[in-house]
Amino acid sequence: MSPTKDRNLILAFESSCDETSVAVIEDGHKILSNIVATQIKSHQRFGGVVPEVASRHHIEEVTLCIKDALSEADVTYDDLDAVAVTYGPGLVGALLIGVTAAKTLAFAHNLPLIPVNHMAGHIYAARYVEPIAFPAMALLVSGGHTELVYMPAENEFEIIGETRDDAAGEAYDKVGRVMGVNYPAGKTVDEWAHQGHDSFKFPRAMEKDDNFDFSFSGLKSAFINTTHHADQIGETLNKQDLSASFQQAVVDVLAEKTQRALSDYPVKQLILAGGVAANHGLRERLEQDLQHNPITHLVKAPLNLCGDNAAMIGAFAYVAYKHGIFADATLNADPSLEFDWLANSVK
Repeated sequence: MSPTKDRNLILAFESSCDETSVAVIEDGHKILSNIVATQIKSHQRFGGVVPEVASRHHIEEVTLCIKDALSEADVTYDDLDAVAVTYGPGLVGALLIGVTAAKTLAFAHNLPLIPVNHMAGHIYAARYVEPIAFPAMALLVSGGHTELVYMPAENEFEIIGETRDDAAGEAYDKVGRVMGVNYPAGKTVDEWAHQGHDSFKFPRAMEKDDNFDFSFSGLKSAFINTTHHADQIGETLNKQDLSASFQQAVVDVLAEKTQRALSDYPVKQLILAGGVAANHGLRERLEQDLQHNPITHLVKAPLNLCGDNAAMIGAFAYVAYKHGIFADATLNADPSLEFDWLANSVK
């Protein structure tokens, strides 16, 4: 299928967790609108995302986001070429709201429906910085995923390394909670880390193992044990030093494994994507590591597109559109969706 006009317009939906987002994307790289209704304040009192609360908020917000996205982009349904939606991975109830809204609009306006893997969307947020050059590799770090993904060509993905327990973002939230930081804790821990020193020397799990996998559960436990022991003996620990020590351990492992992966998989670009890609310590370390790499160029997802948003879904949807990958009315949420070799092959 080819664009019906001189430009391709996709209405994209994202509702995998605690952001309701709708965007209008032109030709896969130009954002005409990107409406994001966040739920952070609703979940802060619980210390994390409550699935039932998230789903109810999506129901309340999705039609408003659609209206605002079309209005800001100054387009109508007649201008659109397709509708795209995240169908996994994520919270099943949250995903269902976006999938249902997208299927309804696609059917009502006789538009193709494009299924998008949420993680592919995160990677393609880099498309708003510059075109992706293949072969490429992505370091994908978020609250639920930490993965090294090799991409030999457009729409081809191979996970070569992943976390065996906690994801990096999940570990940030857990240690932040111990220090009394509201959810989400990543930004505050990152800020404190830049004010402190790596004085606790926490473990770097699997840093030297002969694979590209990660583990952050032991680091999290070491952090919690250190703070609990201090509480028991009445000692007050410096939160800036705690944050710096924790973050240095995370960054060291991520950077070390990424460098080794780049040695085995020479690529034109390393893409840093996902919620934790906004972490300044990680961005600075990778910039430093790749400064003298003659082969690989670092591409960082824009800070405002590291979190969940529909613009990233629209960016990858354009790739799927070109490859003729569409879904029908049987499309359903897949909360445990993983990368196939072709990310958008719908099961």
